[in-house]
Amino acid sequence: MVLVTLSAEAQQDFDALPFAMMPRVQAIFVRLQEWPNVSGAKPLRYDWKGHQRIRTGDWRVIFREIRPGVLVVRIKHRSEVYED
Repeated sequence: MVLVTLSAEAQQDFDALPFAMMPRVQAIFVRLQEWPNVSGAKPLRYDWKGHQRIRTGDWRVIFREIRPGVLVVRIKHRSEVYED
């Protein structure tokens, strides 16, 4: 089991989530504790190279592996997550 940490931006993103999405995103955090044995993670390219994403509905959880755990960098709607 690995440690899942949220960046300051990810914590702000989580706090701003619609109430109905919070449990779904928390379930992703639980799944990420089993990294790298997580299904549905997709490596990203270009500006996000080195990061992975997991989606839940129209929301994306962007993270990267840091030893000994996982750092969640952003939690955003798909229409705005890749604009940063």
